[in-house]
Amino acid sequence: MRTFLLLAGRSTRFWPLQEKTLFPVCGKTLLEHQIMRLSEAGCTDIVLVGGAHNIEEACAIVPGSKTVEQEDLTLGMRGAVLSILKAYPDDPLMIVSGNDVIEPGGYAALLATKSDGALLGYHVDQYFPGGYLCVDGNRITGIVEKPGEGNEPSDLVNIVAHVHTDPKALLEALSDVDASRDDGYEQALSKLLSSHVYDVVPYQGKWQAVKYPWHLLAVSDLLLSEIRGQNIANDVEIHPSAVITGDVVIEEGTKILPHATIVGPAYIGKRCIVANNALVRQASIGDDCIAGFCTEVKGSVLHSHVWTHMNYVGDSVIGHNVSFGAGTVTGNLRLDEEEVLCVVKGEATHTQRTKLGAIIGSHCRLGIHVSINPGITIGSHSFISTQTLVSKDIPEESFVQMKEGVLDIRANRTKATTPDDREQFRKKL
Repeated sequence: MRTFLLLAGRSTRFWPLQEKTLFPVCGKTLLEHQIMRLSEAGCTDIVLVGGAHNIEEACAIVPGSKTVEQEDLTLGMRGAVLSILKAYPDDPLMIVSGNDVIEPGGYAALLATKSDGALLGYHVDQYFPGGYLCVDGNRITGIVEKPGEGNEPSDLVNIVAHVHTDPKALLEALSDVDASRDDGYEQALSKLLSSHVYDVVPYQGKWQAVKYPWHLLAVSDLLLSEIRGQNIANDVEIHPSAVITGDVVIEEGTKILPHATIVGPAYIGKRCIVANNALVRQASIGDDCIAGFCTEVKGSVLHSHVWTHMNYVGDSVIGHNVSFGAGTVTGNLRLDEEEVLCVVKGEATHTQRTKLGAIIGSHCRLGIHVSINPGITIGSHSFISTQTLVSKDIPEESFVQMKEGVLDIRANRTKATTPDDREQFRKKL
């Protein structure tokens, strides 16, 4: 049975970051973590389903992959499956969302199905705003989207890990839907559930969906929890006064300088520097990053080429090629200690997190003594000038400064230097 990993979404709710499946956490992109887990489950024939905007980059990360390009991205999941069936019209298939991280055992259980199809159903003990499975014994009879608390038809939530053993029936159902709606696949699935036998595969393992950028923090927690012991590359330089405790991974070429502290679980990538008196705890730090002098990186996910110096980076997600000036801090807790809200596509969105720092896009520069309120997003290619209080979200390519106590935002006319340009400074450290 072929497995099709769906990657074609445009990640519009992931702003100011891009391509959620290609963002690195704990040393691998979400795409690579997914492929590894599918392979462990026994999926031997994995096909990547992407769009023109990301399929080339996905293939560069996983060379030699089989691919299907979704022809019409406006059709959502229905368009993805139609493209799959055009390329592979005759074989049973398993469809897996690229946005969900689960344990390999869930996929393995799906592969064992003997019915017309099967869906993975996640057990919940409190209301979850998703699609609930209606079941009659082991058979799924329908799906109810967001029924509201108290109206749930079961305690099983639909995870997009679906097996279809009859591709011709699936194609027929997909061809007979109301195309004016954006839930074409769900309409087709409802038809199949009424005419074919689809079993529920109950799942109680770990599950983390990635929809918004702060979800990477939960993914990081999940992946960090799977680290066992201390896996430190042979060429890592560790000063005798440095302290490393707990479960950690430290990749090759990294230097741990005097009096630095690393508290696991933690992941530190290749060619990083954890400088004098720096503290890294429960964090995922990508390649070529610097946790500079007296910096604390706590509960955060850093992409690559992130430079810090005398900073606090707490519960934050930082993109590629970002630099923090000395004294710059991210606030991660509201004064009233209530849930931090983020603005997504113009609407205040619940994060279900009481601790959430900043979400910063790639190629940003933050000057000295910048303060960032909890839940703030900063668009890529933006510069934040010295002594600025960032109290609202910043659009891409902005230059931000304080003028007479007021936040002033205008177009940024300067580009950030590239990591190659800055390599001369790294060599001196």
